[in-house]
Amino acid sequence: MTSPAESTITMFGADWCRDCIRTKKQLDDLGVEYTYVDLVADPSGADVAKDISGRTNIPVVLYPDSSHQVEPSNADVEAKLRELSLI
Repeated sequence: MTSPAESTITMFGADWCRDCIRTKKQLDDLGVEYTYVDLVADPSGADVAKDISGRTNIPVVLYPDSSHQVEPSNADVEAKLRELSLI
């Protein structure tokens, strides 16, 4: 797993995680570009996500301003995207 790109959103998640599915759908529906790190296909990504968040919960959404959210609500994601003028 390479380091997350600094100019894009990176989302760490898994297909078995309901919050991950919800957040991924929200980003897709909003037309926001992001890199998805599938922790099932790339287990080493879990270590990167844990290094970012200090937790093992997912999804971890890393933003271009180096901030992150763990298990964010749709409202939290939308507010952050608006703050960054991404929507």
